[in-house]
Amino acid sequence: MQTRTIGIIITVVGIIMLLYNSFNYVTTEKVVDLGPIQINKEVNHPLEWSPIVGVVLAVVGVVLIVTNEKKNA
Repeated sequence: MQTRTIGIIITVVGIIMLLYNSFNYVTTEKVVDLGPIQINKEVNHPLEWSPIVGVVLAVVGVVLIVTNEKKNA
């Protein structure tokens, strides 16, 4: 893969991480299982990260793009 392509991908991921700094996913856990009777509960699992991570990724991506442009010039 070219450095420019990797830089663009990292920049886009960084911007997305800035816009969305957390998300949840839900799993179902079985609480009670008594023959035909089942009781389940949904459990939220939040994933959070600092916006600083998004800024760092965006800056690294831009640096990769710029350094690739300087090499090709």
